[in-house]
Amino acid sequence: MEKTLRELHEYHPELDIQKINHGYDHIHILMWIPPKYPVSKVVNIIKSNTARHLRQKFPFLKKVYWGTESVWSDGYFVSTVGVNEEIIRKYIEQQGEEDAGRAQLELL
Repeated sequence: MEKTLRELHEYHPELDIQKINHGYDHIHILMWIPPKYPVSKVVNIIKSNTARHLRQKFPFLKKVYWGTESVWSDGYFVSTVGVNEEIIRKYIEQQGEEDAGRAQLELL
C-alpha cells in the first residue's frame, strides 16, 4: 500500500506525501497539496488508485465489494490550516504504538 501511495508522486509530482502510517482498518497520510487542487479531488485520486491496487492484489475483494469500484468508505478526515504540523507528524509516526496504548503523544 505504501508503495502504491508513493507511486502517486510519479503521476502527480505536485503532490508531496511526507508521512504514511496505518492502523488495522485505516491509514494516515501527511501530505502537501498545492492550493490549485481541491482536497476532495486528491482524496479521490488516492482512494481510486489504492482501491485498484488492492483489487489486483486480492481478487476476492471483487466479490466482497460487488457492485462498487472502491474498497474504501465514503468518508475521510482532513485538517488543513490551523493544526500544528509537528503534532500531526508525531501522531502519524506513533499511530501503531498509540493504537496499542504505548505512545506518549501530547496534544497542545
